[in-house]
Amino acid sequence: MKFCKKCVMPDTRPGISFNEEGICSACQAYEKRKTIDWDKRYKELEALCDKYRGMNGDGWDCAIAVSGGKDSHYQVDLFKNKLKMNPILFTVEDNFPMTEAGKHNLRNISEAFGCELISLKPNIRAQKKIMRYTFEKFGKPTWYIDRLIYTYPLMMAKKFNTPLLVYGENVSYEYGGSDDNDTYSARGILKNGVASDMDIDEIIRETGVSKHELYLTNSLSDKDLDEIDPIYVSYFIPWNSFTNLEIAKSLGFKDLSDEWRRQHHVEDFDQVDSRAYLVHSWLKYPKFGHQFATDYAARMVRYGMITREEAVELVKHHDAFLDPLSVRDFCEFCGYTEEEFWAIIDKFYNKDLFEAAQILTPPLAACV
Repeated sequence: MKFCKKCVMPDTRPGISFNEEGICSACQAYEKRKTIDWDKRYKELEALCDKYRGMNGDGWDCAIAVSGGKDSHYQVDLFKNKLKMNPILFTVEDNFPMTEAGKHNLRNISEAFGCELISLKPNIRAQKKIMRYTFEKFGKPTWYIDRLIYTYPLMMAKKFNTPLLVYGENVSYEYGGSDDNDTYSARGILKNGVASDMDIDEIIRETGVSKHELYLTNSLSDKDLDEIDPIYVSYFIPWNSFTNLEIAKSLGFKDLSDEWRRQHHVEDFDQVDSRAYLVHSWLKYPKFGHQFATDYAARMVRYGMITREEAVELVKHHDAFLDPLSVRDFCEFCGYTEEEFWAIIDKFYNKDLFEAAQILTPPLAACV
């Protein structure tokens, strides 16, 4: 593994690139912020809102894909209170046991802003079957949920005639990925690797679910997509997870500080909705030698909050250790014993990065 000379991101992150100086594309993108006229971009966002504001009379004039998290709170505040739009909110619940913070935040995002929230609770039977299959074969247990998180708001924006569909950050550009163009358009959001296309016929054959049960995972046709204007807010404002957090807290958002200290995270405020879902983000560790702790440690270095050396220590103490509560909830939902769970995990360890198929710290010496 080679690590970015500025942060702690390794070259094993899918789609990331490094320049000749050994700087990752995410750090390069962050450095480019200094050359951007943010006032001009914000005016572009205002003009975009002017185009759609009031398009449905007293009805909704934009849609926001939300989870109830800190970024969702920030986005709804921006569009409802600052830009004076009338948003409708769409969310997908993953059916896992929710944290108390997650329950509060999802309710709060509707109550604090006075917004209608339409929530999809997916077919639990289909979810369990698909989760087991995609977990055991690909190490991607939440593909079904992640796919819906992207396709459902697109479908609903089309049905509700709210073409301005708002997403938060362009993950590939902000943090490094294959689709890392600096663009406001989120038309390519399904290409970011999290919810890419899978062989639907194979899923049907191997799991026994029907094509009907997978209907909502379909992407819009090109014709229908031409009628939608999905955008990344991060193109128009200098996106910062910690700035968003402070604004969200002032609006009633709750983190996990009073509820759960997660072993494999270095913060307590991102992806707080459910415990079981976090198995998905942690699975980057056996495959690529890093996971969410690295992601946030790298982010904190870019923001100037900690040094690179401090980030290395955070990664060493958190990246490898998937929290037992996440494992427990995941196994109970899917019907695994913990022994079965770890046996499946062992199959996905990259032997080129690890000494053996067990939880070990990757060779971080190269990062120092």
